[in-house]
Amino acid sequence: MKLMKQLLAMATIAFATAAQAAPAVEAPDVLVKRISQDVIDTAKNDKAIQAGDIKRVTELVESKILPYVDFQRMTALAAGRYWRDATPDQQKQLAAEFRTLLIYTYSGALSQIKNETVEFKPLRADPADTEVEVRSQVNVARGEPVPLNYRVAKTPSGWKIYDINVLGAWLVETYKSSFASEISKGGVDGLIKTLAAKNKALASRPAAKAK
Repeated sequence: MKLMKQLLAMATIAFATAAQAAPAVEAPDVLVKRISQDVIDTAKNDKAIQAGDIKRVTELVESKILPYVDFQRMTALAAGRYWRDATPDQQKQLAAEFRTLLIYTYSGALSQIKNETVEFKPLRADPADTEVEVRSQVNVARGEPVPLNYRVAKTPSGWKIYDINVLGAWLVETYKSSFASEISKGGVDGLIKTLAAKNKALASRPAAKAK
């Protein structure tokens, strides 16, 4: 589980740097490769991140991650059929809490990144495709390489990631069952309250101990 969190952190925060330098048009695999390397280098060299400074990580994510990740689509997929029944305000709150949860849950793992490298596979896609899967593997110091794949969609503002696969498990699917369980007990508002409470608890402890 620790390894999965570490890899998910690398993937989730893989879009947190170099936003201002991004070309106007860039292939999805090139984009993911470039920024993934940037974030690994940043995590390795940033003393605050290595020390588990959640404030530093949160500031980095809030300022740089949004242009590259479609959190609303991520949330809609995780909420499933319940998303359509939610009001616009509920959708907004749910997406915000889910985004915060991902940041808090995986930011602590950034301090664990030491000698990992990422190797990307050739992109299997047609130039006209608007949704593609970018495949890669994380090479670790000990053990076999770990598959790490991204689902990316083309939007009017460029390519954006909306799901991540680590060790054969898609992030959205991982949360889908727990979201459905919470909604069945307390509705969408109940899920929002649960996520808000979880985020409050995670915010009160050091990033390295967030689980």
